[in-house]
Amino acid sequence: MWWRRKSKDKAKERLKLVLAYDRASLSPGLVEALKQDLLEVLKRYFPAHEEGLSVALEERGGRMVLIADIPLQG
Repeated sequence: MWWRRKSKDKAKERLKLVLAYDRASLSPGLVEALKQDLLEVLKRYFPAHEEGLSVALEERGGRMVLIADIPLQG
């Protein structure tokens, strides 16, 4: 189907993520712990939930950037 991402595109995104973690010297376990900590803190102020939560690193302009997508209940 034309609206689904091709497996090539999915593999490319996964590779970018692995390279970003490697460049930032972060293990997947550390990223998962960061997700849990962020969610715990945000729940103090917002009605947030874990479903759909994503945390990723991206390289932008030669810098590593943390991207957090946190759905809020509402």
